[in-house]
Amino acid sequence: MIQVGVVGGTGYTGAELLRLLSGHEQAGIRVITSRAESGRPVSELYPNLRGHIDAAFSEPDVKVLSECDTVFFATPNGTAMTMARELLESDVKVIDLAADFRIKDIEDWQQWYGMEHACPDLVASAIYGLPEVNREQIKTARLVANPGCYPTAVQLGFMPLIENGLVDTGNLIADCKSGVSGAGRGASIGTLFCEAGDSLKAYAVQGHRHLPEITQGLTEATDDIIGLTFVPHLTPMIRGIHATLYARAKGDIVDLQGIYENRYVDEPFVDVLPPGSHPDTRAVRSANMCRMAVHQLPGSDMIVVLSVLDNLVKGAAGQAIQNFNLMSGLPETMGIAQPALLP
Repeated sequence: MIQVGVVGGTGYTGAELLRLLSGHEQAGIRVITSRAESGRPVSELYPNLRGHIDAAFSEPDVKVLSECDTVFFATPNGTAMTMARELLESDVKVIDLAADFRIKDIEDWQQWYGMEHACPDLVASAIYGLPEVNREQIKTARLVANPGCYPTAVQLGFMPLIENGLVDTGNLIADCKSGVSGAGRGASIGTLFCEAGDSLKAYAVQGHRHLPEITQGLTEATDDIIGLTFVPHLTPMIRGIHATLYARAKGDIVDLQGIYENRYVDEPFVDVLPPGSHPDTRAVRSANMCRMAVHQLPGSDMIVVLSVLDNLVKGAAGQAIQNFNLMSGLPETMGIAQPALLP
């Protein structure tokens, strides 16, 4: 049994991570931390875990966490970087579900996240945890930067087009919608039911923190300059991300369906739907799956890709366990192969 620790077990991402880990055949949850809820039984805060997790939350303590084999950080940005070095020096593998190690350009990261990085020297050694791109590097990684939810949906959707040089990469558009759980569990007027219900709004049009992460990933797949317009929207649903992606073809139209199917044929958590399909977010609810469809608009050079996933699973906790499996030499699908929930 691989001993794991979860730092920050009280947010939506942390709760989803605990739910999935509680059913994992090879993960033994050794410690779950929360400063605010220290001493409180986990099942008291999250009754769905009653009978599955008997532990109580505890104060984060690096010495205790160092007794684990792997530690997940389901914490706000800026937390993992303060503890990662000591854990790595204790031969503990670290998976950060926040953004501390995602962006390689330290000045860029500091500008977007508004704080000084505590261990910039570790960023270069961190592996970006998108298995469909970096699987082999993840297998030997000690420190993994788990991708964001929007970046996962957008990169997976655009990647076959960019890798094959099929589109004008200087004029990409990502029109994305997310459920309110993506904003976290903290109280905020904008995500109250009365504020978010029966409404749809764009936000962060002038610049979202996930933009440099997406651009970085797409840039690594091509020699061309990436120009991306990324506009996120808040939708009145709990879970889910829907990314509608637009790109202009460079030349003659090719077999786009075949290109997408071939790119992801061996990927257990990417599902390319049949021609003409329109994936919806309920088809991936609570599943570690990204479903997509590619369309060529009639009489136009415009290509449209539809990419959907659950922001808490393939967009966060499920993908973190996918990375954990790879890092631990386990079957990649262990503990995260469940189908989506319907209705």
